[in-house]
Amino acid sequence: MLPRALTVTEASLGSKMQPDGRRNGMATQCSGVVGGCGGRGEAGGREAAASVSPPAPGASPPARLIPLLALACGSSVATVYFSQPLLVTLGERFALGSGLLGAIVTVTQLGYAMGLLLLVPLGDLLDHRRLVTGQLGLLALALLAAGLAPGAVALLGALAVVGLLAVVAQTMVAAAAALTPPARRGRAVGTVTGGIVTGILLARAAAGLLADLAGWRAVYLVSAGVTAVLAVLLRRVLPARPPSAGARDVPSYGRLVVSTVTLFTRHPLLRIRGALALLVFASFSTLWSGVAQPLSGPPWSLSHTAIGAFGLAGAAGAVAAGVAGRWNDRGYAQRTTGAGLVLLALSWLPIALTGRSLWALAVGAVLLDFAVQAVHVTNQTLIHAVRPDAGSRIIGGYMVFYSAGSSLGAFGSSLAYAAAGWPAVSALGASFSLAALLLWATTRRSGVPGGGPGVW
Repeated sequence: MLPRALTVTEASLGSKMQPDGRRNGMATQCSGVVGGCGGRGEAGGREAAASVSPPAPGASPPARLIPLLALACGSSVATVYFSQPLLVTLGERFALGSGLLGAIVTVTQLGYAMGLLLLVPLGDLLDHRRLVTGQLGLLALALLAAGLAPGAVALLGALAVVGLLAVVAQTMVAAAAALTPPARRGRAVGTVTGGIVTGILLARAAAGLLADLAGWRAVYLVSAGVTAVLAVLLRRVLPARPPSAGARDVPSYGRLVVSTVTLFTRHPLLRIRGALALLVFASFSTLWSGVAQPLSGPPWSLSHTAIGAFGLAGAAGAVAAGVAGRWNDRGYAQRTTGAGLVLLALSWLPIALTGRSLWALAVGAVLLDFAVQAVHVTNQTLIHAVRPDAGSRIIGGYMVFYSAGSSLGAFGSSLAYAAAGWPAVSALGASFSLAALLLWATTRRSGVPGGGPGVW
């Protein structure tokens, strides 16, 4: 059962001061403000006075906020993955061949990429509470449209909008980072990212179960209702904050979006971590976008529920998110990245045996999800530290690489399976993993200006 929503008094007064956050607390709390911590003038002052006060400098966010953000993140990002165990059914329902099944995932990811560029940067300009709850409300409507889609064009269009709005999860990650003192930021990002991992895993299992019980449309209709409820809860709990004081170079939305590209041009660490994300999530998507086809056919012929349940085999990924967050707080980011990438490459050895053993697939899925989330949390923690005042833009830009990799993996896996079956899919996933390991090893030796080898 969800915890009772905080009242205004609880949200504004319930957090405790953290001694280890006093020195950097003001920079953290101002990370969402344009033009100064004083807000946006008279109108902004009236809005802030009428809502929940932001946490005091150096203070932790309200105790119930981070878990609720983790839940909302998981629910939001799950909408991007609902289609994966349903691909064969959706292909039959809308007359899509096996080589085109990846298009269902690809259009969602392309919408996600657009949202990352166009919507996530707004977190550095607008009040977090209004932005998050508004996007959740629109996401609920898009899910409703997907559940009621009469044909393939309507379905693909609705799923593209779902992807566009599902980026609210990344806005919430940036909000959690901005509301947390630097000494505890890794743990907060790890908790919220753990919610995302759990949402991805449960998305497959829940989608498979609901599809078997009530048809594929029920998956999207139920999600629409859950999303609407979470929007209401977060409206009460999330502190209203004026936009960021540190975004001196982004006085308008247009310059805000352009500055996202500029940030990645200026900071090599962002480009390297983004490239790692592209390759890592291409490997991730190669597995989860392609595995429904061998599992739904001979010799296994599994149901939607059974196919979706394999997502639970990767539950170790949620554990990895929390562990990686703690390791990053201790300065072990480089070791975490290297170990995760080695594990990712090795995971494809048992995954390649899917046609012979479901246990091999389960073991490989555990290793793959653990590795992916360890690297992902490390990436997000490091890139946010480059420019905390531009946290939303940096995370949004980084996740564009994630979305591009997911699209590449989804489309590539469907083509590979149509051409040569599961061995070709396994070879593709292993290639992405080895490329990521090679990139990390090369950049680790050469070093990055502005960041010593111990940083990344």
